[in-house]
Parts: sequence; structure tokens; C-alpha cells
Amino acid sequence: MAVPLPPSIAERPRGDRVAGKVAIVTGANAGIGRAAAELLGREGAKVVVASRTAASGEETARAIRDAGGEAIYRRTDVSQEQSCVDLVAETVGRFGRLDVLVNNAAIYPRASLGETTIEFWREIMATNLEGPFVLCREAVPRMIEGGGGSIVNVGSFNGLAGAANLVAYSVAKGGLLTLTRNIAGAHARQNVRVNYLIPGWNITETEKVVQAREGHDAAWLAEVGVRQPGGRFSVPADAAYAILWLASDESIFVNGAIVNTDGGSSTLPNAGRG
Repeated sequence: MAVPLPPSIAERPRGDRVAGKVAIVTGANAGIGRAAAELLGREGAKVVVASRTAASGEETARAIRDAGGEAIYRRTDVSQEQSCVDLVAETVGRFGRLDVLVNNAAIYPRASLGETTIEFWREIMATNLEGPFVLCREAVPRMIEGGGGSIVNVGSFNGLAGAANLVAYSVAKGGLLTLTRNIAGAHARQNVRVNYLIPGWNITETEKVVQAREGHDAAWLAEVGVRQPGGRFSVPADAAYAILWLASDESIFVNGAIVNTDGGSSTLPNAGRG
């Protein structure tokens, strides 16, 4: 028997768990980022939807507004320092404060150690580690000005254990964990919290393409999904609800922590990961 799915975000009544807060969510055009942005919007946050893809990013912002929330879209390439600087500055300029930052944008092309060129390495690092670093650097002073804030860095189990075909990605996510704990300790007295979220294995359309390249078809994915401890793969809402909690004052004394929403998959190394 599979673990039930989390409550539907689209059908969730509006609430106030993050009412009055201003939140930036990167990579908010799809997947976990979109789910988190929509949930934060439903719970009262003013959401800045950030992504490289304008059409789907605008769609996320529109969905938040259609549900009665407040949201704007800002095209952002987190691999570019100035784009990150501008995102934070424009957010504060528009809303007067910044309370929540969700560093979700990432890329994960496969490559083994021998296949990893320096160009490939730098591309991964720019998006998955340098972007979150710049956004944290820019966001923390703004949060301090407003009395504090919460940063959620979306990581990966590979940041703890690594993967042979995800060398650069794993190192970047490991670095993100160190960045998380460093900032958490340095700014705890200023009420700035930083936590590291490990989501479960989400079978997005992009992930299906990645798995297909490695010879894994729908039947293979279905078999592996049943083998997960929870009897199913994760869905974006699993992570989104944890992000909401970390963004809210309900988690006010949670800082520098690793929050895992993989349904227990990391407890069984042979559950199968692509």
C-alpha cells in the first residue's frame, strides 16, 4: 500500500500561515518551485516568481493571482550574478521588504568524473551553488533590516552521498549544505534562519526525458516507484508543504537543519535511483 498523496494545493482554502511576508522562489515556473510558490501565495505571502522561462513563470504568477493571492514574475538567470542582485533589489523596491527566499532553481545533467569538463563543471556550479550564494548574500542584509527571515535551500541526498554520474551536481549540492549551515550559524542572533531541504525523487517531464536517455522506460519507472519505502515517488507538494512550514514562524527555532521529504527512500540505498 502506497503512502497517500499530500493535500491538493489547488483545492486548498486560503490561509494566513505566512500572511504579510514577501517571498522569492527561484525556478518557480515548474515542479517543486511552482508548487511552493502557489502554496506560499495561498497562505498569504506576496510571491516573486523567478525563472529563466518567461511563459511558464508568468503562468505561475497568474495562477497565484487567480487564486486570490499576490504575485509578480521576474525573469531571472541565477547563473548570472547581476541577475540575482537585481532580483533582490527589485523585490525590496516593489514590496519594501524580503522575508523568505527559496533557492530552488537547479540543473542536473549527468556526467561521470571522466566525462566532466571544466566548462560543464562551471555551468553546474554557476546555477546550483553560485546563484544561491549570491542570492543569500543579497537577501540576508535585507532580512536583517526587516527583523529576520527564512531561507530554504533546496538540496539533494546526492549532496550527502554523491552519485557516480552526477559528480558536479553532487559537489554543488554538498557545497549548498555547507553554505546553509555557515549562514545559519553566522546570522542566528539576527533572526535569519537557513535550512536545507532534501526533496524526494519527483518524476517530472524533464526527469522522464533524463531517464529515457539512460534506457529507463515507463515500465522501469513504475517498478522502481513501487519499491520506494512509501510505495510511490514523491510529488512536488511533498516538498512544498515542508517549504511552507520552514518559511512560517511555526519553525522559528529550526535553523541549520536538514529536512528530508523523500518518504524514507534514503534509508534504503537499493530502492533505486536513476
